[in-house]
Amino acid sequence: MPDIAILTESDLRRAVGLDHEAVACIEGAFAALAAGKVVMPPILSMPIAEHNGEVDVKTAYMPGLDTFAIKMSPGFFDNPKIGLPSLNGLMVQFSSITGLVKAVLLDNGYLTDIRTAAAGAVAAKWLARTDARVAGIVGTGTQARLQLQALTLVRPISRAIIWGRDPAKAERLAEECRTALGIETGTARTPGDLAAASDIIVTTTPSTEPLLDASALRPGQHITAMGSDADYKCELSPTVIARADLYVCDRLSQCLQQGELRAAVAAGAVTADIACPEIGSIIADGAPGRTDDSAITICDLTGTGVQDTAIADLASRNAGRAGAGITINSN
Repeated sequence: MPDIAILTESDLRRAVGLDHEAVACIEGAFAALAAGKVVMPPILSMPIAEHNGEVDVKTAYMPGLDTFAIKMSPGFFDNPKIGLPSLNGLMVQFSSITGLVKAVLLDNGYLTDIRTAAAGAVAAKWLARTDARVAGIVGTGTQARLQLQALTLVRPISRAIIWGRDPAKAERLAEECRTALGIETGTARTPGDLAAASDIIVTTTPSTEPLLDASALRPGQHITAMGSDADYKCELSPTVIARADLYVCDRLSQCLQQGELRAAVAAGAVTADIACPEIGSIIADGAPGRTDDSAITICDLTGTGVQDTAIADLASRNAGRAGAGITINSN
């Protein structure tokens, strides 16, 4: 049996960061998905309501890559109360040719964080106004910080506004981002106040109730909703999708099951046969995106297995070139 590479979170942090390389990696994954040859089964999702938790398993095979990844991603949202991160997990890489295990990526959710933030950058790159300068971030967790950082890679962000249920956490995150990114930051009293002042809005919470209503929107805005990745979550009021000039998703079948689109269809705000492109079709096929600077656009990101296979491939290749990690033999 061949050797298996074991890569720790430290190894992977040195191999991959939230940068233009990661954004290009995820952009390419979305384009590959649009080409129709990616094999990507539905997400296996298991709620553990007793402990405010869930576990998702995602995977995909991408033609042209000699490995594919299977990711196991638990999210237990009361963990911060006891000093633990709410998200963790790992990925296992298999040979696309033989099916043998090639690597175990003990990333504790780091690669998921990077690919999710990179997907937000891709959405803004293709859908937000090119002159968008004010970012509104709904939430105060890891993705709130990373999504803002990702936006600065693709748009000239000079100011950020943050809203969270806990105003103290919002203030701390604003100060952290001010120092790390060198931009003006502040907080908002309500999500509506945040929306009224923002060019780009990113929702990053595990909320089960809508946080943003269409009445707060104004022409020219782009919204990336990435927190609703289960059939009981919802960050946007159904009126938001109905109000948008363009609704885009990462995978239509997923968004109908567990994205913001699910709630909008259930409420009767839109129909299940809504005409909407996937982000990959805009990137690869020239499907219409933003048509003018006054349009309101939405990108519904539920997270796809093809993103996990792509980021795992990038990470393991970079780590291999650097001689990182250890190898074991499974015999």
